[in-house]
Amino acid sequence: MPEPSADAVAAVYADLREEGRELDALVGELSPAEWARPTPAPGWSIGHQIAHLHWTDRAALLSLTDAAAFGLMVEEAVKAPDSFVDEGAEEGAKLPPGELLARWRSTRTALDEALAAASPDTRFPWYGPPMKAASMASARLMETWAHGQDVADALGVRRTPTARLRHVARIGVRARDYAHAVRGLPAPAEEFRVELEAPDGSGVWSYGPADAAQRITGPALDFCLLVTQRAHRADLALTATGSDADRWLDIAQAFAGPAGAGREPGASR
Repeated sequence: MPEPSADAVAAVYADLREEGRELDALVGELSPAEWARPTPAPGWSIGHQIAHLHWTDRAALLSLTDAAAFGLMVEEAVKAPDSFVDEGAEEGAKLPPGELLARWRSTRTALDEALAAASPDTRFPWYGPPMKAASMASARLMETWAHGQDVADALGVRRTPTARLRHVARIGVRARDYAHAVRGLPAPAEEFRVELEAPDGSGVWSYGPADAAQRITGPALDFCLLVTQRAHRADLALTATGSDADRWLDIAQAFAGPAGAGREPGASR
């Protein structure tokens, strides 16, 4: 796969900034009671969602700027692999909302600056395989969008999907084999064709060979909700052609870590 151009890398960073601003606009004027409102993630309030994003943004910042400090974070995660994510969110959610919001904003700004200063060819450490800065930015955008969806659902807000979803969709497609591996399943031998309708109706985002027998089609928003496990397949307008593609829609995930439980049919939005 060809390396992205400097303009493409800059566009990823700009999209990450805008995704953060959009979520910031949702939570920036909330009352303390609203920060405590439950989200679809069991046990997580809106405060937990923002605390988690702050925690992972800080981890990305350390990866880019202080490998030793990041290594200490990884050591702590290894000590509690099943609970460190929840513990990080719980710790941050205990802060006063104004302080948590200020910390998240400050870390986002510092991360944006670190991404811009990072060598585009260097691979930086992460909890999984090392990543280049552009890939790290795409992953941060995916997580910001997904946790932002939890916040929007908690507030009863319908967000307008944007072309920034192309980053989420791309990660979801590339994570096909990982979704199988994390469940102990063999990856399909053949490539799939994925054709997704752009949110603004401007065309179709296509991935994989045009003549592939195994195919996924549908709205890009629905695919992104599926691979981030923010909606159940039964509630989405996605079509699978072929048994392997059909099975993938049942297990797809764009995020690293154990297979998530996802949402029950009819539970989303």
